[in-house]
Amino acid sequence: MPTAYITAPEDAAADLARTLVEERLAACVNRVACDSVYRWEGEVVTDEEVILLAKTTGERYDALVARVEELHPYDVPCVERFDEADVLPAFGEWRAAAVGGEE
Repeated sequence: MPTAYITAPEDAAADLARTLVEERLAACVNRVACDSVYRWEGEVVTDEEVILLAKTTGERYDALVARVEELHPYDVPCVERFDEADVLPAFGEWRAAAVGGEE
């Protein structure tokens, strides 16, 4: 089961996380404040951002990415997929039920 790593500006992160959970695209989204340094349009930029770790399923991952692209304020949002090699079985079952609507 994958986790989506997403970065977002502070003013958009909370709404984005809540929407992903409300729409059952993610079972849970952790928000972690961070300072990002990146190159954009030829300049090196430093911004305060939020890392979103969205726990989802393989079946819902593509829909999650599409929704992030639709809602995200950046022209090029960062969305990366991490696949777990091992997960606590009880957590995996909960995540599948929360995303699949079986709660």
